[in-house]
Order: sequence, then structure tokens, then C-alpha cells
Amino acid sequence: MERLDAVVIGAGVVGLAVARELALAGREVVILDAEDAIGTHTSSRNSEVIHAGIYYPKGSLKASACVEGKHLLYQYCASHGVPHRRCGKLIVATHQAQLDELNAIRAKAHANDVPDVDWIAKEKVAEWEPELSCVGALHSPSTGIIDSHALMLAYLGDAEGAGAMLGLKSKLERVSRRGNSFEIHVEGSDAVECSVLVNSAGLRAPSVAKAIEGYPRELAPRELYAKGNYYSLNRKNPFKRLVYPVPEPGGLGVHVTLDMGGQARFGPDVEWVDRIDYGVDPRRAERFYAAIRRYWPGLPDGSLAPGYAGIRPKTAGPGEPAPDFEIQGPARHGVPGLVHLFGIESPGLTASLALARRVREELG
Repeated sequence: MERLDAVVIGAGVVGLAVARELALAGREVVILDAEDAIGTHTSSRNSEVIHAGIYYPKGSLKASACVEGKHLLYQYCASHGVPHRRCGKLIVATHQAQLDELNAIRAKAHANDVPDVDWIAKEKVAEWEPELSCVGALHSPSTGIIDSHALMLAYLGDAEGAGAMLGLKSKLERVSRRGNSFEIHVEGSDAVECSVLVNSAGLRAPSVAKAIEGYPRELAPRELYAKGNYYSLNRKNPFKRLVYPVPEPGGLGVHVTLDMGGQARFGPDVEWVDRIDYGVDPRRAERFYAAIRRYWPGLPDGSLAPGYAGIRPKTAGPGEPAPDFEIQGPARHGVPGLVHLFGIESPGLTASLALARRVREELG
């Protein structure tokens, strides 16, 4: 049986960042993914936003990893030629009752060490974004956009340059224990043995955890899916910045994001589903028009076309408090060399380098 040092399950943006971190630290790393390409799920089906670190509870892993990860990510993009743009973001209140919520968002941002989030005069908003309608707004200058696929290719290139290997179409069947080692059984392949195993399987991370012999199954969180649909603007985009409404339960509301070519897309909404399905129903666009017209009243009829959908890996259901990211290591579950990453939804892409550092530290 082939003997390896470390195996990372999941070739999404966080799994690739972890593999890079471990490989650069001198470990022999193999990355396994069931799909035929890297980042086919959550990592390539999101808003491609570099988040500032605004919305998350003070002291949470989401907050600290996002803020640290943002700084690391901008430096990484600059040094590795990853397409990105620090375009900034406006968070808008569309009626007076939301102004208190904006104030709370500002206070939370400052508590999370993001002091550049502040009020911006309505006159300035009108100058910057003439089509935008609001009664008040916050400006986040450190929010940006990124080419997520280029980022994943850069992470993979670094990892492979340090000796890591990628195994696609490698569907995990189970993980057995052999002393202090893990025996990885992959569909259609010979088993491999390793001493370090990182579960970064995203949507399927709880299922992967339960497939590992010796892991206390009751410690695995629920595996829940919150689908987010995006619609593209089929005409010229009037916005130069990202525009977010006040957040809604389960997500950050139907917002305007831009791709690297300057095209606008709107989303995501929140649709709780019980299976992984990326189809976009054109009829759901109808509810988008009302949400968008609260801040862009000039949105023309018939201007939204189905774009794409993504699914957030949730560990709590609708109406329940949003849980923090969880890096679950041996101190929690008692299995040496095993680390799980649970519930890594937004801002996971932004936090990827910081999360990778924490996984390495967890392994010692």
C-alpha cells in the first residue's frame, strides 16, 4: 500500500489553500476530489467577492479569519498575478427604519478591526452611483472582487511546485484506521495510507467525517444546503461598485456584484434545498425585480436572465442562528492527525489563506 504523509479531501479553494500551506511546510501532500476538475461546487459558484470582515460576530473565527485572510489575499493576488480589483462596496438603507441597522453594521465592522467602514453622504452616493436610491449608506473601501478560478489555479500551482499531487475523479468510499494511520479507500483505486488527513469537502464535509473509522459521528454537524440563485443583467451595467442591501436571514440579501469584465449580476437569494442541484428557475427572477428596485428603481422589465446557482454548506437550518466556521481537530474529537472544516461558506474564499494557516497550526 502506498504510504503518504498528508491527504486533503476536497479541491475547492480552501482545500487547495490547505494543501499549499502543508506542502510549503514540507509535507508530502495528495489532494483528492470526486469531481473531474478543481473547485466545481461552492468555490466557483459564488459572488467572487473579497469581503472586508463586516458582518460577523466579534471574536468569531469568521471575523478573524476574514480580516486576516483579506490582507493576505490582496498581497497574494498582487504577487501572483491573480486578477482582482479593490472596487469598494456600498451597503444601503432603502427606508428610515434600516438606518439603525446600518449603524449596528458599522459598529460591528469597527469591532472586527475594519475601521474604514463608515457613513458616506447621500450626495456622494449620488455622484458615485447616479442610478442608486437610498436614504443612507455605508462605504467599505477594502471590499473587492476576484477571479476565483485563477486564484485556485495559483494555489494549486504553488502546492504542486512544493511537491503536492492532485487526484481528480477520486470518490471517497471510506477511511479505515491502521494504528495511528488512515487508510483511504477511493472508488476504483488501490487504498493509500497517510498520517495526516484534512477533510475540506465543503458541502459533503459532514458525510465525509462520518465515513472515517474511529471518528465520533455525533460530533459531525448536520449537512444542510442553502441554494443561492444569481441572475445576470442583459444590458449595460450602471454600477462601478458592489451594492448590498441590509442583510436578510440566511444571507446578505440580493446584491449587485461585478465580474472582472465589469458585467453585473444579482443575487444570491436563499432557497433551502435537500439535494445538490444547480438549475436556475427563470421564474424566480420575478421576486428579484422587487428586491432590486428598492435600491435601483430604474431596473427595466425583462433585463434579468438566469445566470448560475451556488449552494452554501450550512450546519444550521432556517430561522436558527448562523453558526461560526468550525475547524475541528484532535483536541475536540480525539483522533490524532485528523482535521475537519465544517460550515465553510462565505467568507470562506476571502478567509482561505488564514484558514489554511490555522489548519497547519492545529496539526502542529
